Amino acid sequence: MQPTYTSSRILLPVRPWFVFFSLFCALLLNFLPTSHWPGVPDWVALVLCFWSVRESRYIGMGWAFICGIAMDVADGAILGQHALAYILLAYGASQLSRRILWFPLAQQALHVMPLLVMAQVIPVLIRLLTGADFPGWGYFISPFVASTLWVPATFVLLLPQYQPLEQDPDRPI
Repeated sequence: MQPTYTSSRILLPVRPWFVFFSLFCALLLNFLPTSHWPGVPDWVALVLCFWSVRESRYIGMGWAFICGIAMDVADGAILGQHALAYILLAYGASQLSRRILWFPLAQQALHVMPLLVMAQVIPVLIRLLTGADFPGWGYFISPFVASTLWVPATFVLLLPQYQPLEQDPDRPI
């Protein structure tokens, strides 16, 4: 018999402040000067995809647009390129959420990878259409790194929702 690695713990409801705090932290990580290095993931895309899969009622296309505009302003890029990419990412993640959550974490990462690649390709296509130079193939490593970070990101972002292991028998539910 093969061991299963799924958790039998029941998660508490997500707190909206934690969702927005994690998205704000992802924005701060993207604002670092190291975010343009090859292989550094787009943290906003990863966290936005995670919460769009898990809690699409809190994070949706509106927050994706706001984060995209913030990234465009921070990068000094064409206004709307990240917003379009993040909106399509949030839409795709929310539409595929039931399918993605059906699988174990490693397979979830494989399902999320095309969404993250799409979120990386769209700004490049917009830049190429406006006459910019091709950034090179090293630019496209970051979605694959982000999809490998899906498992640890899931653990970290779900950590506040875990119930304590010790249960008080006198406490109702």
